[in-house]
Amino acid sequence: MRPVRTLLGAALAAAAALLTAVPAQAQAGAHYVALGDSYSSGTGTGSYYGDSGSCKRSQYAYPALWAASHAPASFKFVACSGARTGDVLANQVGALSAATTLVSISIGGNDAGFTDVISTCTFGSDQTCRTRVEEAKTYATKTLPGLLDNVYAQIRGRAPSAKVVVLGYPRLYKVPGSCSVGLSDTKRSAINSAADTLHSVVSGRAAAKSFTYRDLRGAFSGHEICSSDWWLNSLSWPVEESYHPNRDGQRLGYLPHLAAVTG
Repeated sequence: MRPVRTLLGAALAAAAALLTAVPAQAQAGAHYVALGDSYSSGTGTGSYYGDSGSCKRSQYAYPALWAASHAPASFKFVACSGARTGDVLANQVGALSAATTLVSISIGGNDAGFTDVISTCTFGSDQTCRTRVEEAKTYATKTLPGLLDNVYAQIRGRAPSAKVVVLGYPRLYKVPGSCSVGLSDTKRSAINSAADTLHSVVSGRAAAKSFTYRDLRGAFSGHEICSSDWWLNSLSWPVEESYHPNRDGQRLGYLPHLAAVTG
């Protein structure tokens, strides 16, 4: 009988593990709060909730898509176009509570001067572009870590039991690519190097807080501006739509990275 009892015991243990694992996974998204900047709000997708105003929150953004497919018990979508770390602290972390079980965030690009970098590289020379990118990278490595630490500490303090998923930024350009006009490959490579620096800084600070970090550079590889299948807008109208993920970028780039770590 011992082999039977052994097999029965193993089966009961496996069943118990399954029963405890499934609710935990389901609970991970039960109370979801989406923080962050335009890459989280969905700027670039072309359609926005009427009450979101200049924050440009979209039903096509990865947080809204995740919520639509997972039906969490509660969903607070407070990411906002143009947000910096200070804006998250002032206007967004209040949505968190001890009941929050899942938090997503992309932040840091605006602090490092993303918009000004793009503007300088669009209208300036190759050297001017490289210089501005290096300034942004210096800010990212010297000043941004402390700003991220403040945001991450507030998130953990306000939502002590939540799973926190930090999503990075893709490289914008395929170099060399299919584009015959627009920025030079020198400028495109410089801008991509800024994304690499942001990856290093943001991933490092997220790891220091034991948050889950997701690197979007691989997901967007082959789907950058000047590739054969763009998941990002180039210079667009309205101008704030420029250099942001389009609907495919949110659905096929960002959403799977959130889903992969939340079930």
